Amino acid sequence: MQRRDFLVMGSVLSLSSYLHAETVTAQQKAFRQVSSLIEAVQEHMFPEGGKLPSAHAMHTIKFTEETIFHPTYDRDIRAFVIEGAQELSKREKGKFLSYTPQKKEQALRRYEQTDYGSNWLSRIMTLTMEALFSDPVYGSNIKAAGWEALHTQGGEPRPKTRYIQL
Repeated sequence: MQRRDFLVMGSVLSLSSYLHAETVTAQQKAFRQVSSLIEAVQEHMFPEGGKLPSAHAMHTIKFTEETIFHPTYDRDIRAFVIEGAQELSKREKGKFLSYTPQKKEQALRRYEQTDYGSNWLSRIMTLTMEALFSDPVYGSNIKAAGWEALHTQGGEPRPKTRYIQL
């Protein structure tokens, strides 16, 4: 390898981490733009007053954000979560947040009829249920309310630290 090629290769490699950081930053910005919509969907799935704790009370949106932006989380699935919310917003002309619960249900049922929407709703349900029933050390399932609602307890041994802090 010639010196010039070596220097070019070194420059490219040093830029790759910067480019990756920019992608994450752009995705985080995109997530923040749709997080209220994702939160509304989670709250619609697990509302206040149900047999299970509400998504709002369990801080499921915070758990969702921390999970999908963890370095080990699949980038394509992260993009899918964001793009699925953008698509729902587009389909509903940005009005989903102002809908009544009945109208939200109708909008979600319509979205569910598409392959993309069905898969997206399934992913949101999975992330939300992970938040509701994961160990409280991960920042959700506050006071183990999810476990309590199911009359169960978490696995043993319990984690001592959050995976994000390892």
